[in-house]
Amino acid sequence: MEELNGRMIGCQILITGLIARVANEQRDPLRFLTDFRDEIRAVVRGINIAGTPNADSVRLVAQQMIDEMFSLMKPPSPENADDQ
Repeated sequence: MEELNGRMIGCQILITGLIARVANEQRDPLRFLTDFRDEIRAVVRGINIAGTPNADSVRLVAQQMIDEMFSLMKPPSPENADDQ
């Protein structure tokens, strides 16, 4: 179980870095991150989770994980705002 948790944390870090990289290349990174987060949350709300007796709790944990990942990203510093 610890190996699985370690792999999941590694995936979260990789995905968070990837999202941050793409956001930094956008003209308005904060808007991109907000729109992307909303799209991901919509996908999680609509996904069919088969094989579990309580799909709502799995969906809730997934949405909390999404919020946690996006809360780790902070807006660009003011000195970099003029570069765009």
